[in-house]
Amino acid sequence: MRARGVVVTAIVLLLPLTGPRASVAIKPSVTRAATSDTLRQPTTLRNRSTVPHVVDVDLTAAPAQLRLRPGGPLVRVYAYNGTVPGPTLDVREGDSVVVHFHNELPEVTTVHWHGLHLPANADGSPLFPVAPGSTYVYTFRIPPGYAGTYWYHPHPDARSSYQVSMGLFGAMIVRAPDDPIAALGVPEKLLILSDNRFDANGAISFPDSESIQAEVDLENGREGNVLMVNGQVMPTISMPPGGVQRWRIVNASAARVYRLSLPGGQMIHVGSDGGLFAHGVTVPDIMIANSERVELLVRGGLTPGQRLQFQDLPYDRYMPQTRPADWDSTRALLSVVVSHAPAAQPLRIPPVLRYVPPLDTMHVAERRVIVMSQGLINGRKMDMNRVDLRGHLGTTEIWELQNVVGMDHPFHLHGFRFQVLDRDGVPEPFPSWKDLVNVPKHSSMRIVVRFDDYPGKWMYHCHILDHEDEGMMGVLELN
Repeated sequence: MRARGVVVTAIVLLLPLTGPRASVAIKPSVTRAATSDTLRQPTTLRNRSTVPHVVDVDLTAAPAQLRLRPGGPLVRVYAYNGTVPGPTLDVREGDSVVVHFHNELPEVTTVHWHGLHLPANADGSPLFPVAPGSTYVYTFRIPPGYAGTYWYHPHPDARSSYQVSMGLFGAMIVRAPDDPIAALGVPEKLLILSDNRFDANGAISFPDSESIQAEVDLENGREGNVLMVNGQVMPTISMPPGGVQRWRIVNASAARVYRLSLPGGQMIHVGSDGGLFAHGVTVPDIMIANSERVELLVRGGLTPGQRLQFQDLPYDRYMPQTRPADWDSTRALLSVVVSHAPAAQPLRIPPVLRYVPPLDTMHVAERRVIVMSQGLINGRKMDMNRVDLRGHLGTTEIWELQNVVGMDHPFHLHGFRFQVLDRDGVPEPFPSWKDLVNVPKHSSMRIVVRFDDYPGKWMYHCHILDHEDEGMMGVLELN
């Protein structure tokens, strides 16, 4: 994901909008709208601990019967603690976290804490399967400097796409003691984006393994034609005139890439996978690949009753041979309505949100090339009994990610965050913390990563879940 726009290097003032922006394709209506949200926020996992800075929770994956579409039937799903999305794990930097995970599914699963820096046996990789009917305790500590928006999802061998599509995904928020946006009292929303596919009876649909659709899903990754936010279809968010909210957005789709836009509104990109940037970036739209996260300051309209649409704009990530017929359609995700409450005051953003130290590139232990072709990394499929790369703790490495085929591949590294150095030779405008980058078709980028703290075996892979399941993954061993 590349932020577009002008880097804000001084105090930002979100001034009243004077009219449609250049990128606006529709005019907002001014019909009277509801003044209350219909967007539900996921529940929060209850902390059973009374010890300061210790978070102790129970998480259960089990079959359930839920109504996923408005007016639709109850359908069979997999759910964390009985909900889709699962409950949010809300913690602070420095907390020690204990998750008692119970697998009540009829199959092996894991819980991968996507983006976190934690011991290998707590990562939830396929190397640590949790059998049906068993319990696994994930124990880890949140390091300083890791405030941000994360998520958790299954990562069993060859079943991630199915289990996520069945409903197993949830968010995790790590909070900082000195968050400058929270200090301003800005209201916050969590938006978990997902998509799904249903049959004529309303059940979650998967193609026959010998069908053409199965082959298309294997190449593109499984996409659904129903788009949801927090498990809802076209919910509503209410804002006062000129109001600003902080949106934490998680892309929990198995393969879909979203290009987000709010015509008639204003978006400032203030954070990515690993939390806040140093400065905000004003954007007309923003791309978020599957498993990426973005943090936005979003400003709605000025006129009470005005309704805006938060949209998914077209983005071509596909092989030409299997590109969906409707790939170039604009889809609405939710509505933003302007309430009849008193107008909000303009918001001043601090000139520096936080310091993001650039990683040292002068002392590099290894320079590696990671070649992503269709279904393969460096010409090989995953073998959990094989180590593909070996490295050492306390060292820094530069990886060049090369995508040599005609569709995008999002690249994810477990356990360690990194920074993008350049894309197709163009330097990244500022440092930020990432754990996933979308590598567009026939392109390359360089990332720099520091390996600290935790030895063991770590996954790196394409995060299109069908590609991951088919073996587009490797093993890095650190000692």
